[in-house]
Amino acid sequence: MRLRNIRGSREKIAGSQYVIHEEEQRAGTWQEIFGNDHPIHIEIGMGKGKFLMEMAKEHSAINYVGIEKYSSVLLRALEKMEQEETPLSNLYFIRMDAEQIGKVFDKEEVDRIYLNFSDPWPKDRHAKRRLTSKEFLARYDQILKVGGQVEFKTDNRLLFDFSLESVKEAGWNLKAFTYDLHHDPELMKGNIMTEYEERFSALGNPIHKLIADREKN
Repeated sequence: MRLRNIRGSREKIAGSQYVIHEEEQRAGTWQEIFGNDHPIHIEIGMGKGKFLMEMAKEHSAINYVGIEKYSSVLLRALEKMEQEETPLSNLYFIRMDAEQIGKVFDKEEVDRIYLNFSDPWPKDRHAKRRLTSKEFLARYDQILKVGGQVEFKTDNRLLFDFSLESVKEAGWNLKAFTYDLHHDPELMKGNIMTEYEERFSALGNPIHKLIADREKN
């Protein structure tokens, strides 16, 4: 799901202090941008930014980058950031297509990737576009540190089963998974809910989660 197009959203994004622009960003320079060598965690398809903003508040020693493809959605996240009483110095946003992720993050520059309620792309011919496909796992493999993790949450059972199979086929380690996150005490530790997670769990939909890393067997 996406928001309607909002007139002037690109112009507002271009002038925001919280946005790093894809065309200007060079891989390997995130430590310079943040001004420290803290671990870097990214969320691909961050939506309105609730998850990353909460994470940034709770973990000040971690740097966060939110990636969003649609200007109208990113604009909502910027509006939330501007309402914060205390600016979050460990969080930046970037508007880009995740297929180009290797252009803005260097080899082994990222410690963790979050995928939350990603577009399921239900048609078989679009399987390569799913953010948990083998094709995207190969992209993540290039930017994640050895032992770096991908964490994925969804309420879509078909997409989750596809993702479990993709992890296996890509040769990654499946560290943990559950079909009912909110009734799994171990995986619920430190869980931050996204807007979609709040909505779907309130409807009684079980939330699925997996954690995989690139450390090969």
